Amino acid sequence: MKYIKRDLEEEFLSCADEFPVVLLTGMRQCGKSTMLAHLAEDGRATVTLDDLQERALAQSDPQLFLQLHEPPLVIDEVQYAPQLFPYLKIYADAHPDARGTFWLTGSQPFPLMKLAGESLAGRVGILHMLPFSQHELYGSGPLRTLDIAVPALKLRIAGQQPARLPQVYERIFQGWMPAVANGRTPNVDHFYRSFMQTYIERDVRDIEGAVDAIDFARFMTAVAAQVGQLLNVESLARDLGIARAKAQEWLGILQRSDIVFLLQPYSSNAMKRAVKTPKLYFNDTGLAAWLGRWNSPEALAAGALAGQIFENYVICELVKTLANSGDVAQLWFYRDRDAKEIDAVIERDGTLYPIEVKRGANPQRKDIAAFPTLGKSTFALGTGMLVCLTERLGAIDGSCLIVPAWGL
Repeated sequence: MKYIKRDLEEEFLSCADEFPVVLLTGMRQCGKSTMLAHLAEDGRATVTLDDLQERALAQSDPQLFLQLHEPPLVIDEVQYAPQLFPYLKIYADAHPDARGTFWLTGSQPFPLMKLAGESLAGRVGILHMLPFSQHELYGSGPLRTLDIAVPALKLRIAGQQPARLPQVYERIFQGWMPAVANGRTPNVDHFYRSFMQTYIERDVRDIEGAVDAIDFARFMTAVAAQVGQLLNVESLARDLGIARAKAQEWLGILQRSDIVFLLQPYSSNAMKRAVKTPKLYFNDTGLAAWLGRWNSPEALAAGALAGQIFENYVICELVKTLANSGDVAQLWFYRDRDAKEIDAVIERDGTLYPIEVKRGANPQRKDIAAFPTLGKSTFALGTGMLVCLTERLGAIDGSCLIVPAWGL
């Protein structure tokens, strides 16, 4: 299959020039191993801990494992042998000038980042890979930082492949996983059935133990019904007839394995009426659509969750752009007890940039009525964006630009 360039490549190689160990985390099958195989032009060997024999050796005798597999080395699925980390530290300390000696991948991002940060502090560069972005699949040219200004947005949009509503929902329905995007598994249903089985049987049970596969799959379906909404753990527990603590625990598993993420609300001392509950999104819209039992892009576009999954798609593209471009900006949303809501807020350099997401193609001024609410913050209020299904860059006025969703 033709290799599709990842926007994270330059950032990864930059880390490899600075640290002896580089850890690449991300959800299962998002393309970590493929990218490292593509970048490994120095003849470095690769060993995967999916191999049970290699895993057993790494767990029982990590020192011997590293003697048998000499650096430079790629260690795939390193979460299966945390026993390796102290020995990687010993190697890094013994070779202070080493750079990019060990490349690691892992499919349990949060635990791995914590472990690496504790065991290899100052010796490891940690990067997080997400599924494909629109820029990677449908764009051209270098990835640019998301600058909310007319000249920058013109450049960004010019490099993207336009899409009307049917094409946008085809993208959402297909999802962003490499095996589907590169045509290796063109049947979406076949891919996600296999993905779910592997994910529950391996990743979930590695974390939880003897979890019931059917119950956990039902839980994921219930979670998919909450995309783009304020998280309601009580509703999840009630719908499945499980304890709230169990629902919270299972939600934590989905977060730890990068299936879902929670977008936190923005608040400040001057905005005391802001809600504290996060909103829930899937890192792959294709998985969310499959869990919702939508059989085609057309059914999804006409369904009850059409607006919410469109919002999920836009928020994910914002997250990917910020992460892949090395942007240190933070992403929030805003909602208060007066029901004023802003779908996303970028915080960068002491300025807040409000973003509203609308599925239609004809946005109106009332759609951004909540934007001035952020003026109560101690931060400056920057230019906003209204992201929708318009065909071209436009403006509500000087304070808010209209941006096509396919142009992100």
